[in-house]
Amino acid sequence: MPVTDVQHDLDSRTLTITADFAAPVARIWQVYADPRQLEKVWGPPTYPATVVDHDLTPGGRVTYFMTGPEGDKHAGYWQIKTVDEPTSFTFVDGFADLDFNPNPELPVSENAYAFTEHEGGTRATYVSTFASAEALQTVLDMGVIEGASSAINQIDELIGS
Repeated sequence: MPVTDVQHDLDSRTLTITADFAAPVARIWQVYADPRQLEKVWGPPTYPATVVDHDLTPGGRVTYFMTGPEGDKHAGYWQIKTVDEPTSFTFVDGFADLDFNPNPELPVSENAYAFTEHEGGTRATYVSTFASAEALQTVLDMGVIEGASSAINQIDELIGS
């Protein structure tokens, strides 16, 4: 399994996931840069994602929805802040309604994804920072650690194909 470490810190309002992949940095970058690859790994296995819009450039937006086993749909968006291809990007991640309007009732996070060479492959570091400890606790209670870890762990199968 690629995920090697998961840390959450209510004081700093952060969730950090570390994963190691047996593939070059440029290959891991492609998983996020290509919407068809991204939708294979963004949602957990039981909630596959469909990427609707994908503009991975500063100021760009990525919109998606995940479909649950009962056919229920859950939408979200990324508002891209910075891109340093192929090593990192930052974005705001939020929940949305099915028209991709932000849902102010649910937490928003600032995210920094970084990809570095590590032992012949890539180490990916995913850091999400929330506005408050309560916001972080809300997503922890929603199962974000299990969901994000199972989603990231799907990358191995994708890059192996």
